[in-house]
Parts: sequence; structure tokens; C-alpha cells
Amino acid sequence: MADQLDLNLLRVFDALMQDGSVTAAAERLHLSIPAASRALGRLRRAMGDPILVRAGRGMVPTPFALRTAPRVRSLLDEASALISADRELAIGTLERTFTIRINDGVAATLATAAVEATAAVAPGVVLRFVGEGAESAEALRDGSVDLDIGAGDIASPDIRSMLLYHERVVGIVRADGPLGRVRHPTLAQLCRHPHVSASRRGRVRGPLDDVLEAAGLHRRVAATVPTSAVAAFLVASSDYIGLAPQRLAEQYGRSLGIRWFPIPADLPEIEVSLLWHARLDADPAQRWLRETIRDALS
Repeated sequence: MADQLDLNLLRVFDALMQDGSVTAAAERLHLSIPAASRALGRLRRAMGDPILVRAGRGMVPTPFALRTAPRVRSLLDEASALISADRELAIGTLERTFTIRINDGVAATLATAAVEATAAVAPGVVLRFVGEGAESAEALRDGSVDLDIGAGDIASPDIRSMLLYHERVVGIVRADGPLGRVRHPTLAQLCRHPHVSASRRGRVRGPLDDVLEAAGLHRRVAATVPTSAVAAFLVASSDYIGLAPQRLAEQYGRSLGIRWFPIPADLPEIEVSLLWHARLDADPAQRWLRETIRDALS
């Protein structure tokens, strides 16, 4: 008869998916390697799947395991929230990995503040940042992502949100480039030099182009890159003009040798929000992390 799945087995499954190794999973769960290996055997019998298979010198999860992992993570989160709902959270001894989906332009400035703030009081907490993909609510629902930080919102009754801050887009140029000494370039001056556009989807046109068009002007986009950080590196080594979040430009401009300036146009502000699923609304550990991230940016 197949073994029955219990929370301890699911925790082993979750650790195996995170580490891809029986040895590493055993260390994470404070088990002996033979105990972790036996647990994998029980998981294989209970789920009717190999879970992990040998690939070269390592092991990789099966397609079934990859499909199942987010649901297991969700179940473990709900169990943790249920068990700890009425207990005082001991932050100093908390050992937990939080997966945070985050926009590149936001990550460049927020990740440092978030990591420093959490590590200062909870050294056992790991923040695992992953890049944006399809910004759907499913990753929050199935537990593969704990928090989502970025611009925009997900209109769904089971998704909670918190506004972190408003961001402004500014222009960036190489400090010793053609516009490096012009403190407040005009729109016409911006159109005399090639631009680099930052767009994960490869878009060339943006809100600035609408403003320029209304003024009878046109800019030439010579390159499109996927992230604001890459755009900043390109600007630092060329005569291109770029657009970037102001916080990113302020924090890294001097070290990269670039200068930022306000765009002389009424461009929309960006709302950077924190999103999570309603099932973790009362989870003490996640609530602490949300508050820590918010306070780190204030």
C-alpha cells in the first residue's frame, strides 16, 4: 500500500525541490542523509513518481514534481499560518525562504534595503528574488511566489496590495558626454541624440514619444534593452540618452559616471506596490516581512 503523505513528507519534498539534492535537503531540514533518502523513497511510492532523477553528476526534478511543487509550497504556507496564527513570532530564530518577484528597476534599489533590514534582525531568513515573467496572480495563488513587487496591480479579490512609493522616470546621460553638462536639457535637445529604450518586451515607443509627438518632435531609438540596469550601463559607455527610475539613477549614477536630469514633460508617475495572496494575510512571518520592506523604504 502506498505511504500516506503527511506534512513532514511534504516538507522533505519542498526541500528537495529547492535544493535538488538529498544531501542539501537533509542539511536544510536537520535530518541525517539516510533519513532524507528514506523520505524520498516514501515520496516516490506515495506520489507514484521518481520525483528526482539522475542527470550527469546532479539530480533534476521530473515534470510531475515541477508541476506539484507550487501546490506543496502553498499547502505548507497555509499550514504554517494556521499553526503560528496565535503564537508570538520569534524573528531572531526564524528560518524561512521568501520568494519575491520583482521588477529589475525596482530590484536595483529595493533589494539592498530589504536584505539589510531583514538580515539585521532575522539572519535565518533568505530573500530569493526572481525576475518578472508573466505578471499573473497564479504564482501568488500557488505559492511559487510569496510577494510581488513592481508597477501595476492585479485586479483580483484574493490579492492584497500595499503601496510602497511613487517613482519618477528621469533622463540619464554619460557625465562627460554631449549633454553631460546641460543641467536641464530641452525636449529639442533630447531629440538631437540617439536614445536607448529599456523594455522587457522590446518596445521602442513609450509615454515620452507621445509628448514629443504632441510637440512636433521625434526621437531616434538606436537600441532597446530588457532592463533599466542594462540601459544605465549602455549609457555610461556611449553618447546615448536613456530613461531610468530616479532612485536607480540617484543611487548608482555617480559610480557609473552618469548624470540624471528631470524630463521637461508631464510623464506619468509609477506606483510601486507590494502584492500578496489573501491566504498569507495573517501569516505572522510574512506580515513581518511586508512591514519590514515597507519600513526600509520610508
